[in-house]
Amino acid sequence: MAYTDSTDNRTGSVSMSEALGQSEAFLSFQEQISRVAPIDRPVLILGERGTGKELASARLHFLSGRWQKPFVTLNCAALTATLIESELFGYETGAFTGAGTRRIGRFEQADGGTLFLDEIGNIPMEVQEKILRVVEYGRFERVGAVNPVHTDVRIVGASNVDLAQMARLGHFKQDLLDRLSFEVIYVPPLRVRKGDVMLLVNHFAGRMAFELGFDQVPEFGKKAVQNLESHAWPGNVRELKNVVERAVYKTNGPVITRIDFSPFVSPYGPLPGPGTPSSGQAESRAADLSADKKSIRDTEKALGTDEDARLPLAELAGLPLKKAVLALERFRLSQALTAARFNQKQAAVNLGISYDQFRGLKKKHGM
Repeated sequence: MAYTDSTDNRTGSVSMSEALGQSEAFLSFQEQISRVAPIDRPVLILGERGTGKELASARLHFLSGRWQKPFVTLNCAALTATLIESELFGYETGAFTGAGTRRIGRFEQADGGTLFLDEIGNIPMEVQEKILRVVEYGRFERVGAVNPVHTDVRIVGASNVDLAQMARLGHFKQDLLDRLSFEVIYVPPLRVRKGDVMLLVNHFAGRMAFELGFDQVPEFGKKAVQNLESHAWPGNVRELKNVVERAVYKTNGPVITRIDFSPFVSPYGPLPGPGTPSSGQAESRAADLSADKKSIRDTEKALGTDEDARLPLAELAGLPLKKAVLALERFRLSQALTAARFNQKQAAVNLGISYDQFRGLKKKHGM
């Protein structure tokens, strides 16, 4: 028996008609949603990328008593800390540069309904504190305001990371996690949903064929079916949808025999990876490496470092503070470059600074 929600309620990219499956894991997951939906408490939805966490949150909303009220979403991974705060709570006129008019935030937009916070683990700690106050007291202040705003919102959070582990490491407020985790629902990855792959394949193939105006939906050959069912699907349903739509779009006949799981296969040979120079940059890069090595040798000679590349702290202690700091900076720069095999971006990572900061220090010391 297959399950699909016949209601095609759309909020952003959410389409309830894509909640499709017949496996035991999928049906058990849907049962969890149905049981907790009518209970007016916060819920966390955890799962790998591409499993359909936003679809699950939409189903929670539309099966709840808030279904006639707004379903508002916010992707917390796509915003900076400042933007997340203003997006959630809104702001008053003149609260900051560019705030020409009052703007209401997502909490006010979702009043009476559901607020879905996707990638909730990316919310900064200071903003988490304000969300905790909303959960506990049902009120907040807009950015730049002094008077509280009252709101009635059910929060549904989602993440593809272990929030409990984040809390143990101090990267997520334990108090907020406790308040949001009335129920924690884990979305089953596609690899454990036995029998669902071809159900979803035929669904996405039919929709793509209709979109392209095909007279009939192409079928998948035996070998193609075997490949689809044996694939690990690290990107889950989102990856499967892309693969199927691409296969239908590229087919030249009624039967699909070839499946391309990745479009990133160049017919002209692999491209350079991140930080790898192209052939046209190789000569310039070699010159830069030579200059870096010479600068390091000069620095080590000036600092009197030994074979173990240890900075003589006794000598630094006898220098004026500014000169000692400069000497230490030069030493750490040269040490980091050596350890990173003269890859400046990796050297910056080793030092715990940005690439721009690294370049600034390198220029400062004439390296």
